[in-house]
Amino acid sequence: MSILIKNVGICLDGKVEEHKNIAIDGKYIKSFPDTPIEADYDEIIDGHDMLAMPGLVNTHTHVAMTLFRSYADDMALMDWLQNKIWPAEDHLDDDIVYWGSMLAFAEMIRGGTTAFCDMYMFMDACARAADQSGIRGNLARGLAGLGPNGQKGIDENVELFKNWNGAGDGRFKVMMGPHAPYTCPPDYIKKVRDVATKYNMPIHIHLSETKGEVENFLKEYHMTPIALMNSLGLFDQPTLAAHCVHVTDDDIQIMKEKHVCVAHNPASNLKLASGVAPVPKMRKAGITVGIGTDGASSNNKLDMFAEMRLAALIHKAADYDPFAITAKEALKMATEDGAKCLGYKDLGILKEGYLADIILVDRSGFHWHPRFDSISLAVYAGNSMDVDTVIINGKPVMEHKELLTIDIEKMYAEVERVTGKLYAFTKK
Repeated sequence: MSILIKNVGICLDGKVEEHKNIAIDGKYIKSFPDTPIEADYDEIIDGHDMLAMPGLVNTHTHVAMTLFRSYADDMALMDWLQNKIWPAEDHLDDDIVYWGSMLAFAEMIRGGTTAFCDMYMFMDACARAADQSGIRGNLARGLAGLGPNGQKGIDENVELFKNWNGAGDGRFKVMMGPHAPYTCPPDYIKKVRDVATKYNMPIHIHLSETKGEVENFLKEYHMTPIALMNSLGLFDQPTLAAHCVHVTDDDIQIMKEKHVCVAHNPASNLKLASGVAPVPKMRKAGITVGIGTDGASSNNKLDMFAEMRLAALIHKAADYDPFAITAKEALKMATEDGAKCLGYKDLGILKEGYLADIILVDRSGFHWHPRFDSISLAVYAGNSMDVDTVIINGKPVMEHKELLTIDIEKMYAEVERVTGKLYAFTKK
């Protein structure tokens, strides 16, 4: 399929060029022709008063946790997990996760997110929903080594890899998902490491999310969680570490040397009172940092525009530095750097030969005027409801705010049904 987006503003190299054209051939950006012949294309999209941006990349989430949205709010992390989330998760099944995932993908696509990185359970159901929606995703089966199902989780992760890695016309990558050092003891991490090495799977893990987590590891192992994972050889595989709020200078050096990428989740970290990650320091050290929403249970939305804005704001205040994270840097973290976190070298930039994951943002709203700097406006003034059109892998999945791959009415009915099934245990 060939698509021409005509007369559109384009984000290129940290600035916007107006009245440009984008030619898409198959799943790649072909060129930016000055005088395109419209008859040469299967579809023409008018970009008047739109801003073409790379699709936003959500580097850390738990997709089906949309069904826990507003179920457990205003709580500390471990209380939230142990007393509310984990008991509810015992009642999940494929049916529930499929529709919880579909709700997430509708929300993501509607808000301009074209790629995500997920760690959860019943991941085959998540993958099927992602395939139907047309979104791009990295999938990891969440693993815990404390209970009786540790090996079962590893086996399911391997099966997920065999079934879905490279599937969806290349839209899916599979990672291993050890949940966190406090749920995965050292011997279990070694098993995860060995399997990841055997199948050449990247790692997705929560690390150093809270002060208490780090203090406990210093007491028990005389090492930070990051130092312990490094000593166990986990970082010998490409690793995406979520949160990294409480990290030492030595931790940062380890992550730099091992090329560990970081998924920064500003809203979730604030809501769970985990703290503010030292993102400017990590970026200055050369660590690739993307942006994530975390799950809708701890955010409570999957809105990457809101996350970009927050990432650009909180570090200014935390570091007393107005240049800590600029608007251009926040956008880069949410696109190009996020794509690198997911293992891509041809995604996250509007460039010839790159994958055609493109969003068109409507700039007709009051908050887009006056128009001194459209990138600054996208980060500080824009919002997810401005997204008009979404193209993923060269295929439109939303046009003029209408989702093309998800039946919204059916989805709402199914979400209501599975929510009743999920929470039946609370009525006993």
